[in-house]
Amino acid sequence: RYERSFTGKQTFDFIQYSNGFAVQSPTQRHNGEKPYEGNLCGKAFVQRNNLKTHKRTHNGEEPSECNQCCKDFVRSSALQNHKEIHPGEKLYECNQCGKAFAQRSSLKRHKRTCTGEKRYIYNQCRKAFVQNHGLQKHKRTHTVQKPYECNPCFKAFERRNHLQSHIRTHTGEKPCECNQCGKAFAHSSRLQIHIRTHTGEKPYECNQCGQPFPHGSSLQQHKRTHTGEKPYECNQCCKAFAGISHLQRHIRIHTGEKPYECNQCGKDEKNSLREQVEAYREESQKSLKEFQENINKQVEAHREESQKSLKEFQENTIK
Repeated sequence: RYERSFTGKQTFDFIQYSNGFAVQSPTQRHNGEKPYEGNLCGKAFVQRNNLKTHKRTHNGEEPSECNQCCKDFVRSSALQNHKEIHPGEKLYECNQCGKAFAQRSSLKRHKRTCTGEKRYIYNQCRKAFVQNHGLQKHKRTHTVQKPYECNPCFKAFERRNHLQSHIRTHTGEKPCECNQCGKAFAHSSRLQIHIRTHTGEKPYECNQCGQPFPHGSSLQQHKRTHTGEKPYECNQCCKAFAGISHLQRHIRIHTGEKPYECNQCGKDEKNSLREQVEAYREESQKSLKEFQENINKQVEAHREESQKSLKEFQENTIK
């Protein structure tokens, strides 16, 4: 039980249970006390059931999976919320890009991607994030243990399900398949991005020039063409780039890597491949032109021969 005192304003004083069981005191919610601590990461919680749920993130237990997009969830309640995005009516529409959502909270989170607002800042490195889960994920890169290690490449992960997902890069397993073209992907997030190539959906729009993009990372990279920001720097020559793919292409200059090889002559490099393809195209066009000229000459010779024969036949007939 708890006692309540009313003094003009409605206030509540709580008395802790004392029935012999280890029951949490309601006052813990007010004074910030978090007595339930995870033994792997040290993260603390007010309630025991929150700790039990959190422990699943370490042991990889993911009992709830969406049967439409293969996405996994630790809580069944989160799965139920997620399922609303598939078949249900989407009543909440973004007034900037027109994208609709089944839940108001999802719309609120999405709006920050349109405005670029990053309200969640990590006080150690000052890195900012649009959503809180991005901040929480980043925090773990500073402090968390990574007990799950990949045998082939020794890359370590905080959670077992992340390791299981990573292993697909070695095995080639692609369980998420597009129901329109049959193309398969290792991760549901990549499938969702791919589906937009069929629907033409481009929900992310630049607020400066209005150009739309199919996913947020493309928009963020595009925005740098307006700001001039180049966050990706080569550690060998210090040249900077707006996108990581541009940096990766540049690094090949230093490493000598030539991933683009012509399958006819073996010549490397992307530009060289273009040159080779163009050369083959020109050669083919030249051969086709010569073939057409030869055909035309033969047709013309045949026509002249036919006319000559017809003329001789007519002259002989008149005689």
